[in-house]
This record gives sequence, C-alpha cells and structure tokens, in this order.
Amino acid sequence: MKKLLVYLLSFFATTSTFAQESIYNIKINDINGLPIDLNLFKGKYIMFVNVASNCGFTSQYKALESLYQKYNDDLVIIGLPCNQFGGQEPGNSKEIQEFCTKNYGVSFYLSEKLNVKGVDKHHIYKWLTDKNLNGITSSSVKWNFQKYLVDRKGSLITYFYSTTDPMSTKITSILTQ
Repeated sequence: MKKLLVYLLSFFATTSTFAQESIYNIKINDINGLPIDLNLFKGKYIMFVNVASNCGFTSQYKALESLYQKYNDDLVIIGLPCNQFGGQEPGNSKEIQEFCTKNYGVSFYLSEKLNVKGVDKHHIYKWLTDKNLNGITSSSVKWNFQKYLVDRKGSLITYFYSTTDPMSTKITSILTQ
C-alpha cells in the first residue's frame, strides 16, 4: 500500500509539472462584450497587446494596424484596453472603439477593458505571464503596449516591451519563419 501511495504521489507530481493550460480554452470578450473564440485562431500567430488611448505609445496603433494588414493571413492581433498604467485608458468601450477607428483605422480585434496585473488580472494575462500556465516563461506587464506573441500551435513564443515597434524585425522575423 505504501509503495502504491508513493507511486501515485510521484506520478501526479511529475505529470502536473508538464500540464500547461491551453490558451485556446481561455474566455475573453470583444469590446462589445461578445465572446472571442480563440480556437478560431489555431494555425495562426496571435499577438496580445495591452493598449491605451492616452499613452506616449498610443501611436503604435498605426504600426499594429500595418503589421496586421501585412500579415493578417497568418496573424491575429488582439488589443486589450487597460486603464492600470497612469489612468491612460479612461474611456468606455464605445469611446475606445471610436478613438481607435477614427484615429488609426484599427481593424484588428479589440477586447473589453480588462486588468493585466493585480488581484483582478484577467485570465488571459495570468496565462501570458505565468510559466506554470504557459510553460515558457514568467513576466510582468511593465506598461501599455507590451506585446505577447503566441505561435500557430498556441504556445507562447516571447514578449516585447512597449519600446519595441510592432513592425520591428524582432517581431516580423518571427512571423516570416
């Protein structure tokens, strides 16, 4: 009996180490409150970017749109509005969507406003920032327009700080592999 118990404990300890959650199972809503089914994006890269309308990096919306237009056959971009950094995304969903469309012609996905850090961190950011869930690395979101790139099979590749332009070769070289 003791041997069986030791075996079972070691089995579960070993297998749980390798069990990462699938990003495709995470629930997230678009800016209108409708579900975004991440399963639809299997086989494509997905870039998650926490965005804000009143930030020094807000002009990256233009480069994100350019990136999306250039690679949209193989890339999905989801902008995730967040008001946790300097209160730089104070608007409601309608205001955010109008701002992005009018000023930057944004045609990629925008999610509902959410938290990327703290006790109310959205589950998508728990996955993106926790090695125990994504199986690759742990990180923290430092500021608006931090980018997380997921491969065609749903594995986290890496993340890029706000200072990395969306059209940087650091990003585009991955998308052309």
